[in-house]
Amino acid sequence: MKRLFYILPVLGFLGLAWFLHASLKPPPLAAMRSALLDRPAPSLTLPALDPGAPPLGPADLKAKGRVTVVNLFASWCIPCREEAPQLAQLARARGVRLIGIAYKDKPEAARAFLAEYGNPFERVALDIGGRAGIEWGITGVPESYVIDEHGIVRGHFGPLTPDGLVLDMLPAIARAAH
Repeated sequence: MKRLFYILPVLGFLGLAWFLHASLKPPPLAAMRSALLDRPAPSLTLPALDPGAPPLGPADLKAKGRVTVVNLFASWCIPCREEAPQLAQLARARGVRLIGIAYKDKPEAARAFLAEYGNPFERVALDIGGRAGIEWGITGVPESYVIDEHGIVRGHFGPLTPDGLVLDMLPAIARAAH
């Protein structure tokens, strides 16, 4: 009985420590549901990455007969580098256009990143201060949003993996196209 008196507090402490440790891990992005799903994409106007190019506005997210994928990325983001091949593959898909938003990045760093990893985007805008990231409701970069031809968000994805592209994003693009 005396042993139990010493063991119970230790077991209780270990159980509490395990619970607290497990609660520190955020849920995977795939398990999070964006508040923008089935709602219009944020109505923002952002400056273009390339000088002289027109700014990116709300009308740019609507494309008759095409699905738009908006990808928020940053040159300092390691997962952004890892998803670059998937974005290049997606850029070759018919009926899909990619728009990039450089999140909290310097223009020269974003240009260097795109030069090194390839630029799959039809247009690239700058979100230097992070306001667009707030409007899109991102939890980190990279994040991608599938938008139908009417400007309605139909899918939300975290870092794209080869399996995620095929199993999750391409079906969401197909659904948004119909």
